[in-house]
Amino acid sequence: MTDPDPMAAEKAEAAAWFETLRDSICAAFEALEDAQDQGPHQDRDPGRFQRKETHRASDDGSDAGGGVMSVMRGGRVFEKVGVNISTVHGQLGAQAQRSLTARKEIPGLGDDPRFWASGSSLGAHMQSPKTPAVHMNTRMFWTPGAWRFGGGSDLNPMVEVSEDTAFFHHVLEKACAAHDPAYYPRFKAWADEYFMIRHWGEARGVGGIFYDDLCTGDWQADFRFTQDVGRAFIDAFVPLTERHMAEPWTDEDRAWQLVKRGRYAEFNLVYDRGTQFGLQTGHNPEAVLMSLPPVATWP
Repeated sequence: MTDPDPMAAEKAEAAAWFETLRDSICAAFEALEDAQDQGPHQDRDPGRFQRKETHRASDDGSDAGGGVMSVMRGGRVFEKVGVNISTVHGQLGAQAQRSLTARKEIPGLGDDPRFWASGSSLGAHMQSPKTPAVHMNTRMFWTPGAWRFGGGSDLNPMVEVSEDTAFFHHVLEKACAAHDPAYYPRFKAWADEYFMIRHWGEARGVGGIFYDDLCTGDWQADFRFTQDVGRAFIDAFVPLTERHMAEPWTDEDRAWQLVKRGRYAEFNLVYDRGTQFGLQTGHNPEAVLMSLPPVATWP
C-alpha cells in the first residue's frame, strides 16, 4: 500500500486552475478573431481552436498522464496559436535528473526520482507582422518534499514599438507588485537573461518576466502569484493585438517577420527548458513542439 500523497489537494487545485486559464485565453483569442473585420484576412471565417488529447509515454507502459492541445491555425488574427495544458507524473530519467540537478533546483533528486508536473503553455504567431508574437507559461513541479512554481510571459514583436513594450511590462509589474515589490525587477532581469539567443548575442524579443524554482514555503501564496501571472498575460497581450491587428503591412514586413520567427525557433530548440524537459520525460513531441512557428526563414 502506497503512502497517501500529502499534496494531493494542492495538485488537483493547481491542475484545475491551469485548465481554467486555458479556457479564458482561448475565449479571449476567439473573440479577437470575431472582432477582426478589416485587413487581408477579413474574408475568412473566424479561427477556432481544435483540441486534441496528448499522452506521456512511460517506460513500463503504465499511466503517466498527459494533456490537451488547443491549436488554432489560419485564422484572421492568428496564423498559428497553441494553448496546451498537461499533468504528467512518473520517475525522472537520468538525463532529466542531470539537467535539473545541474541547475541546483532539485538537490538530492537521485534519492527519490518521482515527479509530478502540471501547467499551461502558449505560443502565438500572428498573421500580421505588426502584431507581436508572444509566449506564456505557468506551471507547478513537484518532487517528494518540495514544490516549485514557474512561469512568465514575454513579448516578441517583429519591430519594437516602445509604447507596446512599456504597456506590456507595466501590466506585468502591477501583477508582481501585488505580491512582492521585489518580484518584478528580479523576474524581469531573469527574463532578460533567459530569453537571450546567445549564439547570436541578441534577445528573442523585448522581454517580460520569467521565474522558476519558486518555493517560498507558503504554497497558497506561490499559487496565487502564479494565477495572477496567467491573468496578467491576457490583460497585457490582448489590448496590444487589438491595437495593431488591422494595420496595413508590406511584403518586406512579412519577410522580416519570417526571419524573426527563425530566431524564435532557434531559441526553443536550443535553449528552452520546457522543450528539453518535455522531450527528456517522454511527453508527446507534437505537444512539446507546439510553440514552433508554422513558417519561418533564415537569411
